[in-house]
Amino acid sequence: MPQRFASVTLSVVTPMYNEREAVDHFVARLRPVLDGLGVTYEVVAVDDGSRDATVARLIEMRREWPELRVVALRRNVGHQTALRAGLRSAHGAYVVSIDADLQDPPEVIGEMLDAARQQDVHVVYGVRGDRSTDTVFKRNTAGLYYWVMRRLVGPWVSDNAGDFRLMSRAVVDVLNDLPEQRPVYRLVVPSLGFSSAEVAYTRAERVAGETKYPLSKMIKLTLDSVTSFSAAPLRIATWLGLFSFLLCLALIVSGLAAWGFGAVVPGWTSLYIAVLLLGGIQLICLGLLGEYIGRIYAASQNRPQFLVAMDTEDEAARRVADGIESVELAGRR
Repeated sequence: MPQRFASVTLSVVTPMYNEREAVDHFVARLRPVLDGLGVTYEVVAVDDGSRDATVARLIEMRREWPELRVVALRRNVGHQTALRAGLRSAHGAYVVSIDADLQDPPEVIGEMLDAARQQDVHVVYGVRGDRSTDTVFKRNTAGLYYWVMRRLVGPWVSDNAGDFRLMSRAVVDVLNDLPEQRPVYRLVVPSLGFSSAEVAYTRAERVAGETKYPLSKMIKLTLDSVTSFSAAPLRIATWLGLFSFLLCLALIVSGLAAWGFGAVVPGWTSLYIAVLLLGGIQLICLGLLGEYIGRIYAASQNRPQFLVAMDTEDEAARRVADGIESVELAGRR
């Protein structure tokens, strides 16, 4: 570990994906906040396989801001996995995760650090007290998501607490040791049971660029959240199977009754509906089972969730080592 990272008080981890339009605004607001805290810090910008000039711009900005680290992944792996890469790279006694779109204000980081120190807690959640800048659809789907998660996962899931949070080194070490293939940190962190506090803030509009969480990714996040923390879908499949079994019994009884009374009329409608209903329920159950089996298969493969293509910290360390080696060789000569 380079000497300047040996005693870092605060690490700020920010996953980025095609954020070239937002990165200048983000740095312009983040750097004054961190410089004013009076603590040693580092900023770990994790590029999640961007296709634009995000990495090039970050490396350019690093020339004037040495506390900025750039960790570039080889391909796009998703927000939560990129966040995992950042947590594993961070050195700070406290680690803050924040997105680069400035919907979560960097100015709150100081309040989080003060709350962690004064209240002696391990986690400080940034809670969105005002989401009026979000669309009605976004607010309603987010409310539904947290409502479902509290009932499936547990009551400790906080309303409107996303991935903007501060964690102590103890929490980060536990997260880094978890073997989960698809962690959902907004659920994993509160489930650990560490002492916590909350800091409310007003959620702003995205400063530039397009949202990185369209409807398809929101659905995927919900699916990952449910299947990672609850076996409720399998129980639903069991109840659907029981319901279909009872329905089959009712159809058999009604068929025998019709035959006994001589009221058997050749008809395809009832048979058609029964086949569709039972077939649909069976496919749903197989799909739910397949989702869990797929996760077991992925876990058994034990492939790395991400591969780092470049870390500016490693490159700086190599340059320092090369410089020392050159000096030593010159002295020997």
